[in-house]
Amino acid sequence: MTISVILADDHQVMREGLRNLIEQQEDMEVVAEARNGREAVSLCAEFEPDLLVMDVAMPELNGMEACRRIRSECPDVRVLALSMHADRQYAAGMLGAGAGGYVLKDCAFEELADAIRRVASGRTYLSPEIESVVVRDYVQRLSGDGGASAFSVLTDREREVLQLVAEGDTTKQIAARLHVSVKTIESHRQNIMDKLEIRSIAELTKYAVREGLTSLH
Repeated sequence: MTISVILADDHQVMREGLRNLIEQQEDMEVVAEARNGREAVSLCAEFEPDLLVMDVAMPELNGMEACRRIRSECPDVRVLALSMHADRQYAAGMLGAGAGGYVLKDCAFEELADAIRRVASGRTYLSPEIESVVVRDYVQRLSGDGGASAFSVLTDREREVLQLVAEGDTTKQIAARLHVSVKTIESHRQNIMDKLEIRSIAELTKYAVREGLTSLH
């Protein structure tokens, strides 16, 4: 069976290089290319490919938000993140948004081809460098050595509220969703801000993305 692929990267040279390499594989076919995140979302809805290979740093709509929308609107489309950043912030953001894999741009093509096949079949793939970062972070969280993370300082309900705030829900919407009063949500939000020493919704949102506290769609 041929794996249908959409490529999303704002650099034309990168897209052309990836297309040439992918189409050398007998079991893969590039059906479309996107230059930004919004285009990637639109093309996935139009072509319904098996897999989207997408750069994390996309113009107009970032890779994390694009991935989140695609996994919500086109749940059968798998997403493989492609990035030059080997750090937890980007990896956690993309995996939290629903990506099935995370590969570094400087990887060998054999690794990328393997990642495409694995993610397209519903499995997970992380470049070795990313895998070590994710595992190390997980161990730090378990041991309590990871600093003031959301997992160590916030309650389950506070993390839930933080996630909904980051996703743009209003206080009324969150209260209705969690079946509590508006005052209760306001109290939770204040507690979150006090514990994290954050004073604005914008900073709360950045923090939630950085910690990977986004919905898995």
